[in-house]
Amino acid sequence: MMKHFSITLVFFFLLIAVNLNAQPREGYKLVWEDEFDRPALDSLSWSHELAEPGWVNNELQRYTNENIEISDGALKIISRRENNEYTSARLITRDKRTFTYGLFEIKAKLPEGTGTWPALWMLGQNIGKVGWPACGELDIMEHVGKHPDFIHSTVHNPSGYGATPYTGIIQIEDPFNTYHIYSMEWTKDFVDFYTDGKLVYHYQPEIKNADNWPFDKPCYFIFNIAIGGNWGGPVVDDKIFPVTMTVDWIRAFEKK
Repeated sequence: MMKHFSITLVFFFLLIAVNLNAQPREGYKLVWEDEFDRPALDSLSWSHELAEPGWVNNELQRYTNENIEISDGALKIISRRENNEYTSARLITRDKRTFTYGLFEIKAKLPEGTGTWPALWMLGQNIGKVGWPACGELDIMEHVGKHPDFIHSTVHNPSGYGATPYTGIIQIEDPFNTYHIYSMEWTKDFVDFYTDGKLVYHYQPEIKNADNWPFDKPCYFIFNIAIGGNWGGPVVDDKIFPVTMTVDWIRAFEKK
């Protein structure tokens, strides 16, 4: 009886492990991945986006090209309090790795502490021509340190942006010391966001137009840690620094 119980228990935990990647993959093929197992950032895929404090959302950080590290097979975006200012990094794949529709997965651990605002997201490649929010924004994962156990997945477009109604929230255990998988399936009909294979938010306008569906054009990835700002602030706990967002890998799949 005990042996049978043990086998059943092992099978149960195997099912849990499989379900961490439960979002649909049938009909998809892998077209790009970055395991961050090279000694330096892949310049064919990524660029640094440099910016001064207050550039967007009244955020406090300066984005530099010095606040990342590639080590132990992972990308580490590090935010610091130094020289009387906050510094951080914002990595983008603009003009290098863009996608229109697909299944995207990111395995990451998040920074911890009040005032942090990490995000794994996408913007329309045409932002330079049409601006935001007309370009569209797909937030696969957003987190603010003042709400430590909650993950947000959100859509921004001209019909809803800023405090947009197009959002879902999920509560998870320990996003800081444990890797979780944040993913999105984006098709010509809908966008689904997942955390550890659990559906967080489904977006599918009944009648699509330029205001609610700019998502028929290429988008690029952004990985960043913001500090303070309209949503991350106004309180920042300076005792937490340095803080790190660790990305183990990113994978992009497209329909076969």
